[in-house]
Amino acid sequence: MGGERIDTAKLWQEYTEHKQTYSQLAAKYGCSPRTIKRKLDTYTPPHYSVAPGKVIVVMDTTYWGRNHGVMLFEDTITGKDLLWYFVRNETNALYAQGISELEGMGYEIPAVVFDGRKGLPMIFPDKKVQLCQFHQQKTVRKYITKHPKTEAAMELKQIVDMLTKTDKESFEGMFGSWCAKWNEYLMERTTDADTGKSYYTHKKLRSAYLSVKRNLPLLFTWYDNIEMDIPNTTNLIDGHFPHLKRMLRCHNGMSRERRDKLVVVFFEASRDLPEGKGLPR
Repeated sequence: MGGERIDTAKLWQEYTEHKQTYSQLAAKYGCSPRTIKRKLDTYTPPHYSVAPGKVIVVMDTTYWGRNHGVMLFEDTITGKDLLWYFVRNETNALYAQGISELEGMGYEIPAVVFDGRKGLPMIFPDKKVQLCQFHQQKTVRKYITKHPKTEAAMELKQIVDMLTKTDKESFEGMFGSWCAKWNEYLMERTTDADTGKSYYTHKKLRSAYLSVKRNLPLLFTWYDNIEMDIPNTTNLIDGHFPHLKRMLRCHNGMSRERRDKLVVVFFEASRDLPEGKGLPR
């Protein structure tokens, strides 16, 4: 068939969506794998725009490889990807930059949803900020495990497991009762025989408890502003990333430039879908 007559857009689709390897494509088109790579590198992905308007932004960062990832800003109303940065590190400054850039493009952003980075809510004092409830549950499980042994920890896990299934008043009531019941237990201290210094006996349980207590004002922003239709989790974007990574794993060994182009095409594709559809999760 000859490399010069290859439709690069079709070739890119076969490479990414149909998961064809360089060798398979070279055999199909009667050329060398090197020619296939060269053709893929000349492909320019289409750019789709999303009309500015009111959006609820969910934002998060995922990584592949060392010090290389992507920070994504997605609209929960339309399911479309609005903005992304390739990053070495996830920082609050970059999240602030992204929101500022979107507003400069004409988007109205009354609320944001995030996964729990410290200090992030303070950057957006003029916006409603929702902390992902699933991430809060994961934080608690990190400290007390999925199968806690003590009665206090087991009760706290049961309460936090209800976080995504109940309303604000019920959760605050259950958590408040737990705090009152186990206050003395949480304050217990143990003295190190060698140093004479004391420390909290149940450090991991305290860390779990303090995490919930500290984040409580951000866990039910969606409930306090029900008319805004703010998601209570970052599920929209959390389901997005695994699909992207599955695509990337099908082409291990590709150059960073080619991989970044694949990521851009993936995000751009969400803008070309009907409103509210987004990409496969």
